[in-house]
Amino acid sequence: MSTAPLGIIAGGGALPGQVAAAAQAGGRAVFIAALEGFADPAVVAPYSHRFFRLGAIGAIRRAVEEAGCVDLVMIGPVKRPSLLALRPDAEGARLLAKIGRAAFAGDDGLLAAVVRVLSEEGFHVLGAHDILSDVLAPPGLLTTRAPDAAAMADIERGIAVLKIIGAADIGQACVVQQGIVLAVEAVEGTDAMLARIPSVVRPGPAGVLVKLAKPGQERRADMPTIGVATIRHAREAGLLGVAFEAGGTILAERMAMIEAADAAGMFLLGVQP
Repeated sequence: MSTAPLGIIAGGGALPGQVAAAAQAGGRAVFIAALEGFADPAVVAPYSHRFFRLGAIGAIRRAVEEAGCVDLVMIGPVKRPSLLALRPDAEGARLLAKIGRAAFAGDDGLLAAVVRVLSEEGFHVLGAHDILSDVLAPPGLLTTRAPDAAAMADIERGIAVLKIIGAADIGQACVVQQGIVLAVEAVEGTDAMLARIPSVVRPGPAGVLVKLAKPGQERRADMPTIGVATIRHAREAGLLGVAFEAGGTILAERMAMIEAADAAGMFLLGVQP
């Protein structure tokens, strides 16, 4: 693995800090381009970093180049603004022109184009899982509680639904209860989707959250991620557990997630759809 500084374009959550810590532990310097309004100042504070507005694409590029970075990791959730709200700088406008129509083609098309353009500009785009070797979800049961037959049927139903909506670049997650799809994730994200569940839940056995990567998804830029907050929101929604794609989902703070799920009497299951 390269020993050159690692550039991290940081959105929200704890993962940018985990990637930085792992890179430093492996002997690499890091530079974090933290996105204003998304990156947590407390997460990036221990590392060399600067904050940039999302549209300052040229300034971000110059900063990572000046830091000596060739390898880049894009990690942490960012809500995509409209192009009008983006207000790209001059260099950003040039790069957006190279992205072209893909900017309007949904998240998958946009992210794949971003990776392609960065590669053409001389950067090597890595996934967080290339740095955090143990972050990918393993197959099988991670918790004390296991799903029963009804929950497994709901998981299978969720997998079938996600293959359809994922192919249409709609979302990565859904909630199924007693074979009924209570909600599917769209632009609002998983946590906001889970917040809707108490208003639509049915009497009887509780439902499950299923989360999978979309078919053909650019996994270096947007792999499904589950964290402690996901477990908390799933518990508040009254769900029995969470199923996720083994080898295709990032588990942030894995041990804390397992402890939280066990404390709530929920299951965590890695599936291979």
